[in-house]
Amino acid sequence: MSTDGLIAAATVMMLRDTPAGPEVFMVVRHHEIDFASGALVFPGGKVDPADNDTGLRAHCANADAYDDKELSLRVASIRESFEECGILLAREKGSDDFISAERLQQLEGWRTRFNTGEATMREFGEAENLEFAVDALAFFAHWITPKMMKRRFDTYFYMARAPEDHVGLHDGSESVDSVWITAKQALAEADAKKRTVIFPTRMNIEKLAKRESVDDALAQCGEVVTVVPFVEKEGDKAYLRIQTEAGYGDPKMDMSKGI
Repeated sequence: MSTDGLIAAATVMMLRDTPAGPEVFMVVRHHEIDFASGALVFPGGKVDPADNDTGLRAHCANADAYDDKELSLRVASIRESFEECGILLAREKGSDDFISAERLQQLEGWRTRFNTGEATMREFGEAENLEFAVDALAFFAHWITPKMMKRRFDTYFYMARAPEDHVGLHDGSESVDSVWITAKQALAEADAKKRTVIFPTRMNIEKLAKRESVDDALAQCGEVVTVVPFVEKEGDKAYLRIQTEAGYGDPKMDMSKGI
């Protein structure tokens, strides 16, 4: 799914509460991945054509609340988080509870099939009698890659509370490491050059750093202003800027340091 050369993508900030504040699950991209290689990012990726299958509506909670585009984005984010970190936002059909860790273990083989492109979410739902918890995702942010970039993504950021007994583990393919980390710790490690964090990820981590709990973070999800970063020159220096009304303050990033 793309518009004007934009590649539709979805990502999930999967959260859990700790005494130090909410932690978010993040993965380190494989160095051979064509976008954000080696960076600490939230699980996510491109929307697959099969994520637009209208038959998926029968396997999505409260599906009538979403149009086709929104539903495909939410399905993609659930698929990607399952592929990349082994956390699955799904319920057994007819149940109000997320699937258990024991049931999740029984579904592990589907991760491999998704990673190799051998399965679709509709096949997964039908074979395992699952309902995908698209209603558990809160719309947090919307970023579009700057026009000067060769590959441009139209990325929707969602936020969700992770099921309590789902541990989370990177797939070893697209991502080579993973961590549950507080926003403040992620920022400190980025500032200390221990982590590579690209601009959009950092901006969203900074927002999360202001929240005291998962409930607090989810409560702040509401009206979203689309962010399209732009370049502003000051003398011989170029800075990446974003719309001030988007709620990230007024950041100014030196372009010589990369995006």
